[in-house]
Amino acid sequence: MIVTITLNPVLRVEYTAGSVAKGQANHVRRVRYRAGGRGLAVARVLQTFGHDVVAGGLAGGSAGELIRNDLARAGVATQFTRIAAESRRIVAVADESDGEVTSFAEPAPYITTEELGRLAADYRELLTGATAVVLCGSLPEGLPAEIYGSFASYAAEAGVPVVLNAGGNALAYGAKRGPALIVPEAESAGRAPIRLEPGRGAIAVLSRDRVLVRTDAEEWRAGLGAADSSEAAVDDLLMDALVAGFVPGIALGWSWPEILQHAVALGAAWGPDGELDVHEYERALASVDVERSRFGS
Repeated sequence: MIVTITLNPVLRVEYTAGSVAKGQANHVRRVRYRAGGRGLAVARVLQTFGHDVVAGGLAGGSAGELIRNDLARAGVATQFTRIAAESRRIVAVADESDGEVTSFAEPAPYITTEELGRLAADYRELLTGATAVVLCGSLPEGLPAEIYGSFASYAAEAGVPVVLNAGGNALAYGAKRGPALIVPEAESAGRAPIRLEPGRGAIAVLSRDRVLVRTDAEEWRAGLGAADSSEAAVDDLLMDALVAGFVPGIALGWSWPEILQHAVALGAAWGPDGELDVHEYERALASVDVERSRFGS
């Protein structure tokens, strides 16, 4: 079982209107609710690809229930820790007359000390029987920046490898606790290099045209030889698929070439509608080029 943890999920509320007039009552033609947050997106990709996955983290209020319901419809099992506050929403209003989209993002909920304690207990329970853990995304108010570090330590004690995808201080603290793979968010990728313990862990960075994985002794580079993926390399959807693509190999102990081939092919085959194109995956898998270089060589 693969566990994904999303501490600051979001309910995406999408309104479509014929036209939008500021300062007036506007009639909505269509409404769509969708669970958001990288950990939840990664869980969707893994479930679609046939993996046993459970999405955990924090969720509260009616927004939290809608997040659970949307994931259930997608076949993703959930074990969220309930909080008193409402999970945040992003409301996006699409104007059909001109194609413009206006969005409103709510602030993250505040997490109490009691809720933090229950979260830690629930997380430790999820580690039982887990083959890998994915820690993703930003932190809501009230959670310490060290939490990913603590969660990585709990996983290490349980013998469960961790894939960490975060930014800022949450990334810095988590990276010190020896996750199997660190995937910095875009705003953190170019900052001071993260130091790896000798023989432990790796860092993956998505560039404009390829994926780079660095260990303490070597570097692996992978890209699609005939693909136009450079234009979409910084897209959130592609990052979701790539992070999900790393996880099975980390859980099962694949070699880095095997992990990169699967991740890059999955990124190429995961469509904008959230569907996997199996034929595209198989085609891409055969064309992924993986190169290796040793530092100092």
